[in-house]
Amino acid sequence: MEVDKKDVEENAVMAALSYIWILCFVPLFLKKKSKFAQFHAKQGLLLFAVEIICGWFFGIPIIGWALGLVVMFLAILGVVNALSGKYWEMPFLGKYAKKMKF
Repeated sequence: MEVDKKDVEENAVMAALSYIWILCFVPLFLKKKSKFAQFHAKQGLLLFAVEIICGWFFGIPIIGWALGLVVMFLAILGVVNALSGKYWEMPFLGKYAKKMKF
């Protein structure tokens, strides 16, 4: 993937917002021309969907807690990589995010 350094520098914070629950919609709609922000926003949107679906299980001891930790870990990794200016593909969800067209 071709990296536009100016795009990355200008949109790193916006891309990091993508992994914070419902804030994934901010870069998704406000930064449509930024490939970097859109890349992370699509992954954040899928992670948000997983959070909603798994929300039913978060209250279950051990299983729910483990799911919650995995989701939180992926969100933290996403924020760190976005702020670092990296096109980081999230495990499992990243390949589906690439297929999303908006």
